[in-house]
Amino acid sequence: MAWKRERNGESAAFVNGARRVGKSYIVRAFAEREYRSFIFIDFNQVGEQVKQLFDDYMDDLDTFYMYLSSYANTPLYRRESVIVLDEVQLYPRARAAIKFLVADGRYDFIETGSLVSIKKNVEGILIPSEEEEMLMYPMDFEEFLWAMGNETLMPLVRHNFEKKREMGQALHRKAMDYFRQYLIVGGMPQAVAKYVETRDFNKTDHAKRMILNLYRNDIRRYAKGYEAKVTKIFDTLPSQLQKHEKRFVLRALGESARMRNYETAFFWLSDAMIVNIAYNTTAPAIGLGLNLEDTTLKCYMADTGLLLSHAFNENTIVSEGLYQKILTDKLEFNGGMIIENVVAQMLRAAGHSLYFFSKHDADNAEERMEIDFLIAKDKITSRHNISPIEVKSTSRYTLRSLQKCMAKYAAHLAAPYVVHTADLKEENGIVFLPLYMVPLL
Repeated sequence: MAWKRERNGESAAFVNGARRVGKSYIVRAFAEREYRSFIFIDFNQVGEQVKQLFDDYMDDLDTFYMYLSSYANTPLYRRESVIVLDEVQLYPRARAAIKFLVADGRYDFIETGSLVSIKKNVEGILIPSEEEEMLMYPMDFEEFLWAMGNETLMPLVRHNFEKKREMGQALHRKAMDYFRQYLIVGGMPQAVAKYVETRDFNKTDHAKRMILNLYRNDIRRYAKGYEAKVTKIFDTLPSQLQKHEKRFVLRALGESARMRNYETAFFWLSDAMIVNIAYNTTAPAIGLGLNLEDTTLKCYMADTGLLLSHAFNENTIVSEGLYQKILTDKLEFNGGMIIENVVAQMLRAAGHSLYFFSKHDADNAEERMEIDFLIAKDKITSRHNISPIEVKSTSRYTLRSLQKCMAKYAAHLAAPYVVHTADLKEENGIVFLPLYMVPLL
């Protein structure tokens, strides 16, 4: 809405997100509601004749629009119509044409796509500077609550977060009940819709597995030349996240595996928005990206519901009642994997790049520390910009790393947070935050 109102045709909106995250659905709904008419071109299905228009008529836009209007049997109205280029990465020439179409100014343009930066999808074209990218993530916790018919809980959560006030026992329990359902279902619209319709975790699980199969097929189809490496990373994600420190250990892919050989595969998964990658920063100071150590990373699934279905086969879920154990907080395996993954997912959807801080010193224990996440304030000043975040999945934990970090880097740190399953509290300069408040950071 802000893009339509403020840009007024001076840029094209580019909605970039993973497959099945709901891009086409939301763009079509927006076009139907906000414009007098719209034309929807799906490059998965459109014929060669329409594609050819983008090659033949960029120097004759009157004819271009006349043919397009005829093809879609839809009239176009100056400044009241929008043309949607869906999955535009499948026909890069149409993406390149945006430069001329936006300059013409007659209509609005919205593109959707995934894998928009890999070489195959940008080869031979000039990326138009007129694109305004909007990243679309799986549904966040508030959107999940809306889907579940609850529009009152999150405003209260937001109010208490802003006032640094606890929710109280009954409401905290209610929020955590919803949040555990969100952990299991995740935020992929297909899975959420199935759960809302059936309240059946096994049927929801089936919807998630269909998406995972689609991702596997995409890897085989589009990761040409390095599909084996992408598949290896994808398949080992759950086991990598079950490690104590969650760092991706390349040796698990092969004894001789080196980051230089796998960089492209990680980039492919990140560009497909199937994963969220967190990089190690060597100092929690101004400009986290300036201190990046890009050979040390953590690789999270972009959707925690998909991670659960990826990590456990159907027989395990049915026979051991895995989902029931998550709901009742009685997990017997490493629940930290799920909790840290969902925190990464929520931080990313809130607009943060993902960084962690890992420092090892064999000689001095005070220098050894591991901080799960670091986030920067919106406005950078010379001091107190970085908030360290420790994620705790159980009620019993220590804070040694966080305390050492606070002592050593006090000049750089804003409020430190411990994200846990209990209610909000402040203690010794640390804000203890319930999981469902992370999207508000």
